[in-house]
Amino acid sequence: MPIYEYKVIPAPTRGRKAPGFKTPEARFALGLEDMLNIMGQDGWDYQRSDILPSEERQGFTSSHTVYRSVLVFRRETVVSVDPANEAGTTPSEVEPRGLK
Repeated sequence: MPIYEYKVIPAPTRGRKAPGFKTPEARFALGLEDMLNIMGQDGWDYQRSDILPSEERQGFTSSHTVYRSVLVFRRETVVSVDPANEAGTTPSEVEPRGLK
């Protein structure tokens, strides 16, 4: 069974100027396409985009909710095989990075 690692990055908010792309929609699509291609070159597979709430401070005593658009990618991780344990590392033995 494959084990995956995930990467979540902010979605682009502006497009990229290029010859032949005149409308804001076309420029935005080009910027998004560039980001997807860069991540794909590094082995990341695009999964989905999400809009998630983020509570942020506003002044000293209050906060407000801002909605952020993010892109979710995943790629298969390499499972290390211990010579003593030919079956390799099981998913229950793998600890997520940064969640200690």
